[in-house]
Amino acid sequence: MWSGPRNISTAMMRSFDNRSDTWVADEPFYAAYLAVTGIRHPLREESLASQSTDWREVVQELLGPVPNGKALWYQKHMTHHMLPPFGRDWMGQCLNAFLIRAPEDVLASYTEKRGEVTLDDIGFIQQREIFEREADRLGRVPPVIDAADVLGNPRGVLRALCGALQIPFVDEMLSWPPGRRHTDGAWAPAWYDAVERSTGFVRPKPPVRLQQLRDDLKPIVLAARPHYERMHSFRLAAGEPNNAV
Repeated sequence: MWSGPRNISTAMMRSFDNRSDTWVADEPFYAAYLAVTGIRHPLREESLASQSTDWREVVQELLGPVPNGKALWYQKHMTHHMLPPFGRDWMGQCLNAFLIRAPEDVLASYTEKRGEVTLDDIGFIQQREIFEREADRLGRVPPVIDAADVLGNPRGVLRALCGALQIPFVDEMLSWPPGRRHTDGAWAPAWYDAVERSTGFVRPKPPVRLQQLRDDLKPIVLAARPHYERMHSFRLAAGEPNNAV
């Protein structure tokens, strides 16, 4: 699942983690991203120590056997972690889906956790690149879901997503026990407080408007919006198994 930050991506990971047939991986390229960029994120040192910083080693693990003998491996990926030096050919060996969210909502949430932000930090350009690459490879549009749609109709959208991925939908995806998971990344204490309190998908809040954001964030929204709208035009709606090109 290819997402940007602050995009209900951890709630989606919880949803799949609650399936008995699924193992989850939480942002496996995060340490490699931090090591290459030198960027200062909360719990940076703990995150670096928790994962391989070599993207090739990460890929080797991701393409290996699913841990614990599970049938499915849900891999939660942040698109901005896929830096230019990191290879992408391995993605063709996976079923790739895309989780999108309106840039206004992403930035409003992101800046609650980290005051400084750039367009690269929120991954819209990188997500569009990976989306277009996958569409070209498949000859059709890969599954796209919008965070607002998931929150508005979890059962319908998750059922459509499972249909597009040709895996069974199960009701266990709609709720989960509160608390932290051993599969959560080392950075969880800085970012996952709301998800740790949750027991399911919450009702969507009113969308954030451009004029509600700080002035320095507005150019980032305008730059991100074409990439979001391109993918949004192909999003799965409840009851739809997939979209054609």
